[in-house]
Amino acid sequence: MRLHRKSSSKGFTLLETMISLTVLSVGILALAATLADSLAYMQGSEEDFIAQQKAEEAAEAIYTAKYSSNATFAQISNNSGASPQGLFLNGPQPLLQPGPDGLIGTVADAGQPPEYILEPGPDNILGTADDVQVPLSNFTRTIAISAVPGQTNLNQVVITMIYTAGRFNRTYVLTTYVSAF
Repeated sequence: MRLHRKSSSKGFTLLETMISLTVLSVGILALAATLADSLAYMQGSEEDFIAQQKAEEAAEAIYTAKYSSNATFAQISNNSGASPQGLFLNGPQPLLQPGPDGLIGTVADAGQPPEYILEPGPDNILGTADDVQVPLSNFTRTIAISAVPGQTNLNQVVITMIYTAGRFNRTYVLTTYVSAF
């Protein structure tokens, strides 16, 4: 006669269950951290848009000054020892409202109040007395103007916006050209 062993069905042990729960928890925490980083990065989309618009605004002001004869081609340069007649300041500058010359980032901006974004106040209607001015103090703008090698009548204008969006430091660069003609 044969002896039949009773087949035993084994389940998971407590140790196996705890190890699998630990692995699963680590995976879920990593996913949550990634989601939190993604959301924090996406919160900066408003600042990204502002940086782009402020760089374009500076470029348009340069074109307007040059082509409306408010500034000569020689003045569309950085103010330095090599070009003391240049209107534009060297290095990163805070975003200030334009000075009397109407240009952004020039020597005439000294003493001007900071630029700001206007947001609706408690009544949620823009254009009323309770609107809130949000200063753009987390932005700096560098306008670097240099001659294009081999071209005597063409300058390269590089506008660099550096700003913080949440816990991220970001940079937006706009490159354009201005002609003497």
